Amino acid sequence: MQVDFAGFAPEGAVLVVLAGPDGAMSGGASAADALSGGQLARAMAAAKFSGKAGSVLELVAPQGMTAPRLLLVGLGDIAKADAAVFQSVGSAVAVKLMTASAHAAVDLTDLADAAIPLADAAAHIAHGASLRAWRWDKYKTKQPEAEKALFRQLTLVGSAPGAAEAHAALTAVEAGVFLTRELVTEPANIIYPESFVARVRAAVEPAGVKVTVLGEAEMTALGMGSLLGVGQGSRRESQLLAMEWNGTGDAEAKPVVFVGKGVCFDTGGISIKPAAGMEDMKWDMGGAGAVAGAMLALAGRKARARVVGVCGLVENMPAGNAQRPGDVVTSMSGQTIEVINTDAEGRLVLADAIWWAQETYKPEVVVDLATLTGAIIVSLGHEYAGLFSNDDGLAAQLTAAGTATAEKLWRQPLSEVGGPYDKLTDSAIADMKNVGPREGGSITAAQFIQRFVQPGVKWAHLDIAGTVWKSKADTLHDKGATGFGVRLLDRFVADTAEGA
Repeated sequence: MQVDFAGFAPEGAVLVVLAGPDGAMSGGASAADALSGGQLARAMAAAKFSGKAGSVLELVAPQGMTAPRLLLVGLGDIAKADAAVFQSVGSAVAVKLMTASAHAAVDLTDLADAAIPLADAAAHIAHGASLRAWRWDKYKTKQPEAEKALFRQLTLVGSAPGAAEAHAALTAVEAGVFLTRELVTEPANIIYPESFVARVRAAVEPAGVKVTVLGEAEMTALGMGSLLGVGQGSRRESQLLAMEWNGTGDAEAKPVVFVGKGVCFDTGGISIKPAAGMEDMKWDMGGAGAVAGAMLALAGRKARARVVGVCGLVENMPAGNAQRPGDVVTSMSGQTIEVINTDAEGRLVLADAIWWAQETYKPEVVVDLATLTGAIIVSLGHEYAGLFSNDDGLAAQLTAAGTATAEKLWRQPLSEVGGPYDKLTDSAIADMKNVGPREGGSITAAQFIQRFVQPGVKWAHLDIAGTVWKSKADTLHDKGATGFGVRLLDRFVADTAEGA
């Protein structure tokens, strides 16, 4: 979306003005009301406009004005209007005009007393509009004209100095979100391990990210039997993708490491899933997608931190060479795993990816993201992702970042290695098995991963199975891929890893 900051509303643009509860108009709304001979105030009264944040009242061809449409958008209590509120304003504009108009101008003249500076308010309006306006119509060849997206330009009128700079950082984050949504939305015949690597490389290398790729030969030499066992039934070669951004200027700086589960399609393998809904398993690489998007976002805004993103990329397919229930594999760590269920494959991928990341980069902090269990959806629905961690401070930091970005996390219980939850994955013939009992499925999955976290490393596991794809639209996304995790990880880095 093209975003401009100007002193006046361009001719032909839909004019957007703001109001709070009880008819409290912004300066721009008051001016529009005066030009229309009080038409706006009368419409507010007739529609019982509440002024709730994100609510919309539309006037078509308002009298006394050249704008083709006038939108009044609610701000709620202006004193509580924070970044999320202004994002909801931009979102409301995008939703209303998506198929109706190409250009809108938001009048922020004389807007005062908001909870954030006016420059930031303008930037977050644009951010909300851009995030909500994203659509993936690539494969629609016969789309009716009335359904085609038109909205592509937003002008912020009367914003304060610094708005363009504030928006530039948010634009970099948007690029990361859009990359993630693109990867998650594409079908599995388009995005598979090697094409995932190619598409991500093309996006992040120009931004200054160093890319390393391991194929099956390299992973075999390293002893990654856990990851490779998952992909052995596919004709697509498994890959390990590592992306490094260092904005510190210090080559020895300790990195923060993000690890993403990248099962580009998950049939369940020999423990095959039911046919109904299996098409959704194209997004079982949502954790890897989020890590790739976060790396693009951090590089795009030149984050002053050293961050490494690692993606374990496989396809889990049934075939004559596929892994069988009952097989025993040896992970890179040397620990052996009895594979009870081949549909509990994400943790097998993460086991080797996390171990390799620790051996290679010696991090103090590792955060993994994975669409790991259906059990987390039973627990939390689609509103929160599950958070498991061996460190209270890290858990609190991630929770705060999730709250700030509306990518919410809810902490779940976890035992120490050898504790009661952990013992549920003990195996009679190997060091561990890849599933526990039906009860506490998300917890035992996290316990399994924790066995591959090295001593002294602060680690968190985010089970994002319920949040990477939504059947309903929300404030910052349409139905479908959400891009969950990118904004959260970016904020986490900004809050914890970047110097002042």
